[in-house]
Amino acid sequence: MRWENLALESDHSRADAALFGADAVVTRTFDTPEFRGITFHEIRARSILNRVPGASRMPFEWTVNPYRGCSHACVYCFARKTHSYLDLDTGIGFDSQIVVKVNAPEVLRRQLGSRRWLGDHIAMGTNVDCYQRAEGRYRLMPGIIGALRDHANPFSILTKGTLVLRDLEPLKQAAAVTDVGISVSVGFVDGELWRTVEPGTPAPERRLDVVRTFGEHGIGCGVLMAPVIPFLSDSPAQLRDTVRAIAAAGATSVTPLVLHLRPGAREWFMAWLARHHPYLVRRYERLYAEGAYAPKWYQRRITRQVHDLAREYGIGPADAGMPRRIREPEPVESQHTSADPTEPVQLSLI
Repeated sequence: MRWENLALESDHSRADAALFGADAVVTRTFDTPEFRGITFHEIRARSILNRVPGASRMPFEWTVNPYRGCSHACVYCFARKTHSYLDLDTGIGFDSQIVVKVNAPEVLRRQLGSRRWLGDHIAMGTNVDCYQRAEGRYRLMPGIIGALRDHANPFSILTKGTLVLRDLEPLKQAAAVTDVGISVSVGFVDGELWRTVEPGTPAPERRLDVVRTFGEHGIGCGVLMAPVIPFLSDSPAQLRDTVRAIAAAGATSVTPLVLHLRPGAREWFMAWLARHHPYLVRRYERLYAEGAYAPKWYQRRITRQVHDLAREYGIGPADAGMPRRIREPEPVESQHTSADPTEPVQLSLI
């Protein structure tokens, strides 16, 4: 395997550093099939703890995101808009221009050790996946988990990546000293739909193997059934197939979430829809005419159907294993506020 350093002119380097909110940027490409076409922007972040906007309405108040951009390339990903803040493309650029906070473990360990840090729950995977392909090369999560373990700081992880199994032992160590929640995202089990809508992710069956493996090691694992895609994965038979597979994997919970289309994601998804399912374009325009979210009646219908199926198949409460607040929010010094205030979190995990 070979790294090819792409030397930056000093003026460009300074400009990029200012844009990425970091002291330096090194841009690399990785000359192997799994990384071909992907560019990595390595930065040294100034802060890694991000405070959630509107935290009083959220089940978690703080997040850690070691990456920006995501090679999972999910056509519906809400986080695509974040790349526009970096003057990067929200389509192919989001899938192939990955920002890597190479010093994330060290910065987190320092911030957790501050006397001002109160030990609140930290959620990971709420923006882009911390176990996307880049993690196989950069290995940031073992250091992050180690820092959280050593400070007995509660945390949760949401992922579509099977690479999380690599960190099974440190996760077990952390679970012995603090509250650890693991959730896997599986919106459907339709293989043909998966290949076109989530092309960079492991197959749904492999993700459910993650759920099964964690359960075998005594760590309960919930499933975020997201997204349920209108007219493509929401028929009664499809919902039943998905919930049945989730139950068979031993999930402790299933939480459905209907597709939402925020700016950035909406344009990319609708272009995909026009190519693959043009007959659905008008139906989507009507269903999402009021904004990013499907109508409440539709969301309630899907939630009711999934919860009924979960009870039928013996799956536990819908909130088990999901990120949750461990205490009421308290004032925190501004030094812990995200150095990247434009970086959002997925507010619709609730």
